[in-house]
Amino acid sequence: MEELIAKRYIKAIKKSSDIKSMQNMTLIFSALAESFNNEKFIQIINNPDVSKDQKSEILLSAVKSAKSKDVENLIKLLAEHNRINIIPAIAEVMRKDIATTSKNYNGIVDSDSDISAKVIKDLSSGLGKRFDSNISLEFVKDDFNGIRVDVEDLGVEISFSKSRINSQIIEHIIKAI
Repeated sequence: MEELIAKRYIKAIKKSSDIKSMQNMTLIFSALAESFNNEKFIQIINNPDVSKDQKSEILLSAVKSAKSKDVENLIKLLAEHNRINIIPAIAEVMRKDIATTSKNYNGIVDSDSDISAKVIKDLSSGLGKRFDSNISLEFVKDDFNGIRVDVEDLGVEISFSKSRINSQIIEHIIKAI
């Protein structure tokens, strides 16, 4: 539900902003979204004794250095309508929208064995050519018995499981006999 509301706000913001200002706003809202990981911050934001204006002032003081009227107006609007809690959703929707607009995506390569930087670079360039995008991959050592490439914003997941490949080889040998 929060994502749908966030998309409405982003749609309105996009009409009056260029890509550069959207990127700056994404950075600002991502930093604000990090604040929602702090338990004390959440207690203040969810406290009914703290007025809308006080909540708005807290958030505005956090983004004061950005000197962006669009950000300030959006925060005031969110506070006025008791929607401060959707700031993390707004940050995520903005990030996805910027990735889609600029065709720059980040992904993860999971495996239980080490993978060289050259292989990861080759995977990035191959996927980038396939999807006409710029894809950067990061290696994460994991329990997955094989290799899994996941580019969430693009909706792509490719996996090769060692056990599955072994079972398919065995099936193929049995069929050949």
